[in-house]
Amino acid sequence: MRIHALPPQLINQIAAGEVVERPASVIKELVENSLDAGASRIDVEIEQGGIRLMRVKDDGQGIHREDLALALARHATSKISDLSDLERVTSMGFRGEALPSIASVSRLGISSRAADSESGWRVSADGTADVDQPSPAAHPAGTSIEVRDLFYNTPARRKFLRTEKTEFGHIENLLRQLALGHFNVAFSLRHNRRETLILPVAKQRVDQERRLVEVLGPAFLEQAIYLEQAHAGLRLTGWVAHPTFSRSQGDMQYFYVNGRAIRDKLVTHAVRQAYRDVLYHGRHPAYVLYLSIDPVMVDVNVHPTKHEVRFRDGRTVHDFLFRTLNHALSDTSPGQAVDPETGEILPVAATADQPPGVTFGAEAQQPFRFKIRERSSGYQPSFDIQHPGEPGSAAQQGPGGLIPPLGYALAQLKGVYILAENDEGLVLVDMHAAHERITYERFKKDRHNSGIRSQPLLVPVTVAVSRREADLAESQQEMFRGLGMEVDRLGAESLVIRTIPVLLQGTDPERLLRDLLSDLVVFGDSKRVESEIDQVLATMACHGSVRANRRLTLEEMNALLRDMEATERSDQCNHGRPTWTRLEMKDLDRLFLRGR
Repeated sequence: MRIHALPPQLINQIAAGEVVERPASVIKELVENSLDAGASRIDVEIEQGGIRLMRVKDDGQGIHREDLALALARHATSKISDLSDLERVTSMGFRGEALPSIASVSRLGISSRAADSESGWRVSADGTADVDQPSPAAHPAGTSIEVRDLFYNTPARRKFLRTEKTEFGHIENLLRQLALGHFNVAFSLRHNRRETLILPVAKQRVDQERRLVEVLGPAFLEQAIYLEQAHAGLRLTGWVAHPTFSRSQGDMQYFYVNGRAIRDKLVTHAVRQAYRDVLYHGRHPAYVLYLSIDPVMVDVNVHPTKHEVRFRDGRTVHDFLFRTLNHALSDTSPGQAVDPETGEILPVAATADQPPGVTFGAEAQQPFRFKIRERSSGYQPSFDIQHPGEPGSAAQQGPGGLIPPLGYALAQLKGVYILAENDEGLVLVDMHAAHERITYERFKKDRHNSGIRSQPLLVPVTVAVSRREADLAESQQEMFRGLGMEVDRLGAESLVIRTIPVLLQGTDPERLLRDLLSDLVVFGDSKRVESEIDQVLATMACHGSVRANRRLTLEEMNALLRDMEATERSDQCNHGRPTWTRLEMKDLDRLFLRGR
């Protein structure tokens, strides 16, 4: 066949295959255009899951009469002018392909009035190359775009659409995602003339959290930690859920870069690494996070749907995300509290005469002594608190008049749970899970202080790699030594492993090295050795922790509670299970119908 130029309409329909997958794809492009136009309110109306009608109306800047027809021409845009603009894109869209692509597979109409114009204008297209001349139309400042009969002229595409309910579900999820990324804009959604979503502007933190509840449900916010951290030109804000609120799938993972929702493997890896110590196997964390970065440092022009980005310094971004999230999650111990106004994680108030943490087990030093006593009215679990060396002293509320977050032990249930009383009511602690976390964190701290010990391999292992991997390994000698490994270059495409960490003896050195190199190539960093060592330490902690059915004295129970309050991540065991829970007095009153 001879080479020939494709007709413009066919070009547009081919382009539509990249950006218009289903009705939700159309809504994404139209709503993003409204956001770029500076809209403060966006109303979306849908009929029959978007197949029959999609209408997006905004109060943005509007389109001038002279630009209306140009808006339906390929590669026509108001958002970039030259290459320097493309290198620091701040708008949601910029390619100039969305509207002509949509117009090529539907019946499309645009009505708009520019903010500085006295009258509105309308232009339409019907799936052909022809575009009508603008005609006068009554319209407030802003733009309305109607898309009717999607894929009416491409039946092969239309037959791949799902049911009305399914297609609308995709639209609803998309609009919720966009709404979480733009709190300064009000959104509404109507389906078949029924209001399904109303989200007012949410500029204040309390209003933003109301929107979170509307989109994700109250349980997420109840289990979420608010964070805000800035470093080296990067700023991360948002909410991360406690590990115990993990999901069976990644359906509550929202990550935004400069307001743009993305799915990025570097980001996902950093988040998973931060949760690795506290997340149950096979579960997914929940989060809503916002990364602000200089637009020059991120390339958003790597995918037609703009779901992916490329960071200029991926290693710095990965490290910043990991450290920020890891710190936030490590502060989730019973000894921490969250300020209801700011959302900041705060330590529990302490006084000069408040007792220091008491170590549980063989390392316990001068624990406070508790004793059960009977009262004349019958048996009542109570306690006297005696300072070491002061056997006669007693204070019902404890030293300094403060009751610790986990309170004081009352008894042990079935050799498994510790029952304690604090200011709010009853505390129940899984003693094995709690001690497992305490022991594990102590092992990690010891490893951090003494470093990773290495041992030489009896027979060094030679590994064939690519030239790029060999160059990378040669440049990362210091990192390998810090991980307890000695890796030398033998030739252009050959490495030799001479030592590995003591705790990983018996592992496959070649597999470990290849996994490390893979991480370095993709993410610029690797926590793989630390992760595998942590798994060994977790196993050791599990075997070294107090077992079920062991009877504990009140001294030991209270020492365990104090250690929990002083230990990072002690809200969860090493496998992501909760270590304690609380029943407040109002919960107990509800169980026994008190006050009714």
